Amino acid sequence: MHGHTPRRRFGQNFLADPHYVRRIVDAVNPRPGEALVEIGPGLGALTADLIARAGHLQAVEIDRDLAARLRERFSATQLTLFEDDALRFDFARLSAALSAPLRIVGNLPYNISSPLLFHLAADTASLRDLHVMLQKEVVARMTATPSTPDYGRLSVMLQVKFAIARLFVVPPGAFTPAPKVDSAVARLTPLGAHAPQLDDEPLFARLVSAAFAQRRKTLRNALAACCTPDDLRAAEIDPQARGENLAVADFVRLANQLSGCQGSEKPLSRGEKYA
Repeated sequence: MHGHTPRRRFGQNFLADPHYVRRIVDAVNPRPGEALVEIGPGLGALTADLIARAGHLQAVEIDRDLAARLRERFSATQLTLFEDDALRFDFARLSAALSAPLRIVGNLPYNISSPLLFHLAADTASLRDLHVMLQKEVVARMTATPSTPDYGRLSVMLQVKFAIARLFVVPPGAFTPAPKVDSAVARLTPLGAHAPQLDDEPLFARLVSAAFAQRRKTLRNALAACCTPDDLRAAEIDPQARGENLAVADFVRLANQLSGCQGSEKPLSRGEKYA
């Protein structure tokens, strides 16, 4: 790692296997002129191959030591580097500055993967696609279908905005230092005009969060603070069902029905947002 000590607080596990670097870059298939953005370039394994294909790359790196290394390795004509926290970075503003939707690529730290995905999903109009490497179990939750063990809040909140596909698994040995779990690469493509219409997104988020807060509760009980059994039946939802039984379209239908007859409640706490 050329003298760099991985920082646990940043969740640093650096991709080091050229085979998987090539597979990821092939999956992205970057072209010159695209608004390509890498989150957490680290030691630059993906960065170099992305630049070789695209010519120029935008990148967001929180670690100032790694940022300095990247500036030494790549010229300003190859790399525009933002030394910032991706959780706070304004991707929509970057998209507007580049006059193009962003193509996001990143080996995302396990410890911030869910909040970072929610941050990126906040404005899908500024995105063309995302190719991200995450803990395999997280990708399983992202792609899960109703009435399966992995299906939950993350599944619903991402699938309402993206088409998601798991591309391939990356073993621990491909990284330095090696994590204790397998990783997987996923492609997320904004649904755009095909996304379901949400009349009240905060209400939708509250319903989904409440439905999965205690998975064994029936919706009659889990959503008691949001709606009545009659509301559920009016949306063609069985009050005795559980959140894990509802498809994304069911949550959308319920939220849109309720949006016309009740105002927004208090916003979710940080813990609820990223559970």
